[in-house]
Amino acid sequence: MSDNNLLEVLNDHIYCFNTGQHRTAYTFLGSQRQDRAGEVSYRFNVWAPNASKVFLQGDFTDWALHEMERLEGGVWTCEIPGDVRGQFYKYAVDDGQGHIEYKMDPFALRHEIAPKDASIVWDLPDFKWTDQAWYEKLSERKSQEAPMIIYEVHPSSWRRHPDGTAYTFDELADSLIPYVKEMGYTHIEFMPLMDHPLDASWGYQITGYYAVCGRYGTIEELQAFVNRAHAEGIGVFVDWVPGHFSRNANGLAYFDGTPTYEYEDGNKADNRGWGTLNFDLGKTQVRSFLISNALFWLKECHIDGIRVDAVSNMIYLDFDEGPWTPNEYGDHRKLEGIEFLKQLNTVVHAECPHAVMMAEESTNWPGVTHAVEKDGLGFDYKWNMGWMNDTLKFFEMDPLYRPSNLRLITFVFMYQYNEQFILPYSHDEVVHGKNSMLGKLPAATRYNQFADLRLVHGYMMAQPGKKLHFMGNEIGQFLEWRYYEELKWEDLNREYNSEYQHFMKTLNHLAQNSPALYELDHDPAGLTVLDADNLDEGVLSFIRHSKDPDDFLIVLCNFVPMQRDYFKVGVPYLGTYEVALNSEMEEFGGRWTSNLPVMEAEAEPMNHQPYSITLTVPSQGVLYIKPKQLHKDKPPAKTQSSSKPSKRPSKSKVVKEKKSGISGRKE
Repeated sequence: MSDNNLLEVLNDHIYCFNTGQHRTAYTFLGSQRQDRAGEVSYRFNVWAPNASKVFLQGDFTDWALHEMERLEGGVWTCEIPGDVRGQFYKYAVDDGQGHIEYKMDPFALRHEIAPKDASIVWDLPDFKWTDQAWYEKLSERKSQEAPMIIYEVHPSSWRRHPDGTAYTFDELADSLIPYVKEMGYTHIEFMPLMDHPLDASWGYQITGYYAVCGRYGTIEELQAFVNRAHAEGIGVFVDWVPGHFSRNANGLAYFDGTPTYEYEDGNKADNRGWGTLNFDLGKTQVRSFLISNALFWLKECHIDGIRVDAVSNMIYLDFDEGPWTPNEYGDHRKLEGIEFLKQLNTVVHAECPHAVMMAEESTNWPGVTHAVEKDGLGFDYKWNMGWMNDTLKFFEMDPLYRPSNLRLITFVFMYQYNEQFILPYSHDEVVHGKNSMLGKLPAATRYNQFADLRLVHGYMMAQPGKKLHFMGNEIGQFLEWRYYEELKWEDLNREYNSEYQHFMKTLNHLAQNSPALYELDHDPAGLTVLDADNLDEGVLSFIRHSKDPDDFLIVLCNFVPMQRDYFKVGVPYLGTYEVALNSEMEEFGGRWTSNLPVMEAEAEPMNHQPYSITLTVPSQGVLYIKPKQLHKDKPPAKTQSSSKPSKRPSKSKVVKEKKSGISGRKE
């Protein structure tokens, strides 16, 4: 291709980028390899519309300043002869006021590991993917009707080498993927993998949006990790931060000496709470930058979904601390942020139909997961932060007060189907003095604490919605998460930890293989609440349904340390029922040595159901009951009763049946 043709193509790219319509901006901005008649060179293109001059410097210039040419549309360009792949470079941006700032390349695919900050000339790999079977599986059904149990991971603190260095993607492929599969999780969700200078930010203050953080490896190693995860039937999600970015001077901040990626209005640009700068989401070039970036991770790295961080900061002008500037209508909606998110989700769903878009949105903004055509934001899922906060507040109570506060966790039934929810116990809940999941739970003994922890997760898994656990939750780690060291795997040698891990593994696999726990997560037909008002005994009961009317699970959660003997619960059909899960079994660290026997339904209405079964509900425990053999040809009882607990049997009957070993409890 001639120089004139190359320039014409470049100008077309620039026009598309400036109008906000570019979807692969990383294919023309940054360092781009050129091979003409066997002669290799690299062209460097950078957007800096208000710079006075821009220079390129690197190993290939002996770090002397090489002046770049300004093109129409605010892009600066130059060509460096030879194969300079792997060499270091920076841009030197002259603001025309006597100051030159040395910048990382916003589109570089590699950077030096912090605190060094040069970009590295690198090519987009021609990776040989072998995950066609994975995509064929995804096309068979919607994610909403499939199991989704996510394991949230901070890559450099899941495991570490004895010398303190983090595992690479290659090492994680050998250890993390098998572990996740064995534990019954369906997806790994990585906290941000993009290049960031400060470990303490956990990856949420990004400088290199197109570069894998060098502490974890290269883009090729990430691609190999994802390919291997897909081969093992594991999906991979990533956290992404399109709302704000690191204010480090060597990054995107005031890139050309003026507000470039950020707002001109200081009230909108400064993110005081996080010490970052907010992207100007109304600027067309910023939209090209960010939407191209989302598609980069989805298309080039085969990432299965993106969790968009801090959506509330993108849709409210007053979400942050300090003064704020109202919109043109005088209210607090960030109109350009709303439109950006709609555009983002529309483009992603059009170009990557299998991609899952998730919103971390902490307010009651309506329609986060509604279709853009219906004035929604267009996400597939929203993290249910309200459910998480209410649930943790409830479990942090002394069990004595839980029955009278039962509505803290039953309130979710009032808005259960307003959005498509993911239920998270995320990293944010186990840092900054909040305690680990185990440490949150008040208990007289360590045994009671672990009984409560099994109950927390047993209840969570039964609640409609997809699930997310932060790493360490599944081993009962007592200390808070520390980003600078690995999980406390040695805790598995302590009393109850390994049994609890076995419970989590059993629970996850059961959920994966129980359509009642995932097929109708977002359909009201998937839930029948039996008794949400048992404020005396503190037992919550409901039914989870699958598409098959004969496939359902009856769930009972006892939130107090008192066993409930001869507890009657309503069932929809006559027949026999058996236990699918009992969190108090000895193998899980509980005190039951034998399980409940098969239960025969009686023609006695209960909980607005025509029939009922009688059983023992373990102390601080959760039961999943499934039908064993149904007699659907039998007519239902003619009378209905209230959902109040039935009268307990006489003392003599209790004594008699206890002697027969119905509870199986270990004394």
